[in-house]
Amino acid sequence: QVQLVESGGGLVQAGGSLRLSCAASGRTFSSYAMAWFRQTPGKERDFVARISASGSMTYYAETVKGRFTISRDNAKNTVYLQMNSLKPEDTAIYYCAAQRSAYYYTTRSDDYDYWGQGTQVTVSS
Repeated sequence: QVQLVESGGGLVQAGGSLRLSCAASGRTFSSYAMAWFRQTPGKERDFVARISASGSMTYYAETVKGRFTISRDNAKNTVYLQMNSLKPEDTAIYYCAAQRSAYYYTTRSDDYDYWGQGTQVTVSS
């Protein structure tokens, strides 16, 4: 069992930056692929970024590529999402997620096994 706790959300003006963190419990964090998703009211949870278990491979949604960076520190059991050049359309609840079967790449939320409670990001225009 893995517990995930996000932090770092808040209110920021367009063009600004935020850094989200996701702290994981358990000794198996380094074996999981990790991802960030986001969700707005009435919509499905959308893939944002994914990082492999070792941290050597990263993937991004086209909407955030070049602006967001996912990273992880396996010694600290933490994954990060650095968000730069934020836009009002980035406003959402951001969730981190862990995938036990880390050997295959997926952007489907159903393929992730553990989820955090989410952190609100609001970008004002």
